[in-house]
Amino acid sequence: MTKIEPVSLTISATLDIGVNVTCPLWAEALPTAAGLSLDAADAAYHSALEHSEAKGDPGAEVSIVLADDAFVRELNRDFRGEDKATNVLSFPSAGTEEPPAPPGEPIILGDIIVAFETSAAEAKQQGKPLADHFCHLIVHGMLHLLGFDHQTDIMANAMEALEIKVLAGLDITNPYEDGVGEDKNQ
Repeated sequence: MTKIEPVSLTISATLDIGVNVTCPLWAEALPTAAGLSLDAADAAYHSALEHSEAKGDPGAEVSIVLADDAFVRELNRDFRGEDKATNVLSFPSAGTEEPPAPPGEPIILGDIIVAFETSAAEAKQQGKPLADHFCHLIVHGMLHLLGFDHQTDIMANAMEALEIKVLAGLDITNPYEDGVGEDKNQ
């Protein structure tokens, strides 16, 4: 596996995003993937903040890994008990045994890992540009890190509505309008 050096940029005063591209297929098929992930994660973060009661936010950090199916399959097997690749995995830091951030320090939200082969195949099957589908996966993963979920219809509808709003702000059409959306088991 070729390892490409991580990119870490501060997008805003409140969110630091690190992007690590471990699968060279991302750079070949979607050279703008790192930048798109920064934009999508930042948009999801700030949109979610609008819907929260957070005051005096000390900032947050998130890590995004653009990987291949083999890597995601291993994580999915080890942490979710499902021995298969999936498009995106989110590993929120909230609820882990890690101590909370000291006062005034950024909150570590967690990790988002996106699998190239599965994501590219889904985009092709759904007739969507890979860039649009990829941004949707990043937004979806980011919302999971922020506590959103789709375990019930009410929760799923709220999460999907926020995804649609964030994606519209990125000039991406509603991914659910054709009844084709994300796998509800993530």
